[in-house]
Amino acid sequence: MKNRVTGLGGFFFKTKNPDAIKAWYREHLGIPTDQFGWTFWWMDENGNKCSTQWSPFKEDTGYFAPSEKQFMMNFRVENLVELLKVLKEEGVTIVGEMEEYDYGKFGWILDPEGNKIELWEPIDKAFL
Repeated sequence: MKNRVTGLGGFFFKTKNPDAIKAWYREHLGIPTDQFGWTFWWMDENGNKCSTQWSPFKEDTGYFAPSEKQFMMNFRVENLVELLKVLKEEGVTIVGEMEEYDYGKFGWILDPEGNKIELWEPIDKAFL
């Protein structure tokens, strides 16, 4: 595969009170948060409008499972179906089944230290 990861899709972390954390970042750093956190918009090398998501999650979320870590990274990828196939062949732990939405496809893996990594084949125009 030519390109596997094409950018950072998001950074997700656990917190006791997501609303209070979003308010703190809004007040002290000027981040215009919404119910999900903040979506950063940027242009890739081909001039395509792309997004990266910053989101605090409730500390008891099960979304990061089976990882017990306080954070989860999301990487933007090309051709998620093919990438998951290659990663499986390489012995990488795949978590769950791929899911597809109007804003992209998602798959999950674990790194050697048990960090859950979300892989996202985005459809950025769904957010515009």
